[in-house]
Amino acid sequence: MDFKKDYLDLILVPSGLLIMFGYHLFLLYRYLNLPHTTVMGFDNNDKRAWVERIMQADKRDASIALAVIASNTSAATFLATVSLTLSSLIGAWLGNSSNNIFQSELVYGDTSSSTISIKYISLLTCFLLAFSCFVQSARHFVHANYLISTPDSDIPVKNVELAVIRGGDFWSLGLRALYFALDLLLWFFGPIPMFVSSVIMVIILHYLDTNSTPLHRYRPPESQMIKRVGEILSEVVVDIEEHLVK
Repeated sequence: MDFKKDYLDLILVPSGLLIMFGYHLFLLYRYLNLPHTTVMGFDNNDKRAWVERIMQADKRDASIALAVIASNTSAATFLATVSLTLSSLIGAWLGNSSNNIFQSELVYGDTSSSTISIKYISLLTCFLLAFSCFVQSARHFVHANYLISTPDSDIPVKNVELAVIRGGDFWSLGLRALYFALDLLLWFFGPIPMFVSSVIMVIILHYLDTNSTPLHRYRPPESQMIKRVGEILSEVVVDIEEHLVK
């Protein structure tokens, strides 16, 4: 019985992590090749349209865009602070060499000191990764703030789109790191809760990440429509003049 209890972590924990990593690799493939089937791709389509409207709008409407960017920056900063705080607590707890409740007989699995240390280090790594992603997200949102608020600028719309979308991508990566941290947190209560949570989490994430709504085809801004109409009329006038000359 002791043999099965000690080596249960070697079977269920890698299996649970393999399920999580396999799902996210599949999600990454869909995001890169079939973005319309994912919620992140659906959101990016709306973000591109939002950036185009903001860059074509009057400067008095830029305050709304700056408020939206500021709210995203505040949310990323808050989650970065939470991740760093939890990392500090785990580091302090890891430095305490005294026994804890996770080494009791109530935990069905390997409760040796080395395994407990691996659990703490894995959880700490996830929180530090989440902190780094949220900091990068805030950095890109701040950069987008500068681009939008630049007076009388001729900054390409693609540059602003890139900053906003990258900020959202790092935000998503930070959330994924927190999902893994939650999965590893349940490992402290044994490999069975960790494996069950991995399966349940993948099912829930698949439901939340899948998009079945068709992408909305946003009309170009009115200024671009007028410009396009002018170009068409100019081409028609040139054709008429050439026809008359002939």
